[in-house]
Amino acid sequence: MVEQTRQAVALMSVHPTFAQRILRGDKRVEFRKTRFASDVSHVILYATSPVQRVVGFFEIVDVVVSTPADLWARFKDVGGIPFRDFAQYYAGKQQAVAITVGATMSLSQPMDLEALGLSGRPPQSFRYVGRDALEYVQQAASA
Repeated sequence: MVEQTRQAVALMSVHPTFAQRILRGDKRVEFRKTRFASDVSHVILYATSPVQRVVGFFEIVDVVVSTPADLWARFKDVGGIPFRDFAQYYAGKQQAVAITVGATMSLSQPMDLEALGLSGRPPQSFRYVGRDALEYVQQAASA
C-alpha cells in the first residue's frame, strides 16, 4: 500500500508495447535512468507513437536505485524486456532505476493530454502533474 505522504503524480511516456505489458501485469517493473521524487505515488501512462494517448495508470510500490547489474539480477523475470535491450539502454551508466508496479488500471478509450488539462508536448521521459489529472484518469477508467 502507498504511504499517505506520497501524493505526487508523474506522467510517463512509454512505448505502446511496454505500456500494454504493464497494464496487463506482464511487466511489473519499469526501468528508467532517472529517479522520481520520493513522494510520487502513481504514474499516468502515455503511450508514445503511434498511439499518442494516455492509456492508463499504475500505483508505485517502490523505486529502487542501484547498479544496472544489480537491478537486472533482481528484476529480470518481471522487467518485461530482453537482456540485450536492457544492456543497451544502460550502456555506460553506473546507476539505474527500477519502478515497481502495483495496481494498474486501463482506459477503455485512450485520451488526449488535453482531456487532462495538460497542454504542450508529452514528456520525453516523465513530468510531474497535478493530482487532479490522476483523479480524472481514475474516473474515466471506472466509467
